[in-house]
Amino acid sequence: MQIVILDAHAANPGDLSWEPLRAFGNLSVYARTEECEVARRLRGADIALVNKSRVTAETLQDANRLRLICVLATGYDCVDVAACRERGIAVCNVPAYSTEAVAQLAIALLLELTHRVGDHSYMIHKGAWTAGADFCFWKQAPVEIHGKTLGILGTGQIGLRVAQIAQAFGLRVLAHSRTQRPDFPGCYVDLDTLLAQADILSLHCPATEQTTGIIHAETLAKMREGALLINTARGALVVEQDVADALRSGKLGGYAADVLTREPPPLEHPLLGAPNCILTGHYAWATTAARERLLNITFQNVQAFLAGEELNRVC
Repeated sequence: MQIVILDAHAANPGDLSWEPLRAFGNLSVYARTEECEVARRLRGADIALVNKSRVTAETLQDANRLRLICVLATGYDCVDVAACRERGIAVCNVPAYSTEAVAQLAIALLLELTHRVGDHSYMIHKGAWTAGADFCFWKQAPVEIHGKTLGILGTGQIGLRVAQIAQAFGLRVLAHSRTQRPDFPGCYVDLDTLLAQADILSLHCPATEQTTGIIHAETLAKMREGALLINTARGALVVEQDVADALRSGKLGGYAADVLTREPPPLEHPLLGAPNCILTGHYAWATTAARERLLNITFQNVQAFLAGEELNRVC
């Protein structure tokens, strides 16, 4: 049994262990795999683990032994599922391993937008408070979120968890989602109402044909003046140039995102250098606890497949 990991570094840069996989066969671990190398590294493999490496119909042409692809993520859009189904290759993902971690960062980004902790700490370390005349120092007054309205677009596990945490801060919670869940601690409204009433809009839906580019110039125009926008879901949900323009005009009071359409971003990316824009590097999911869950569930996926059982199969 030949097992290959195409892009191991992000999920496990060395602080965790792949050793449990060796119980199932010979293991080859690659920190990263360039697009031109994917087909060659899949050739001869029985099981492949991928994170963001793209597995297409073309790269599968010579992968005649491949029986299982385990995606080291919840989203599996990096794999051509139709091509796998045609070739009889099973595909598994890892659902809900990062719910707490991503929800935590969404709230952290909200608090950073409203308190600018990083900016103030930087200025104080540079001497701004020392040079001041008062016992207190701020360049931008913090914003109290109690009583404000948080809009959530997409109420899967992460959107639900963000709503639950938000209630502890005294936020009024509204949501718009393709499916409505009875345990959601807020009110469901149509999209236009969500945009019009939200002081803060947090995105938690997948990037589908219906949601790609859902935040653009026209939807931004429907939002409250100075509203805050948070994106810990997918960069493709927003038209980034339109968001940058809304930040510069003051229509948006702030944008905080852990995800971009291109990762890593080019230097000419429209959001780099945009005002009131906080960017983190697609790391919401990467707490040690979440990555431990990710690996453990992946090991269980492999074990179940080899035992003839279905666990977290998407095809």
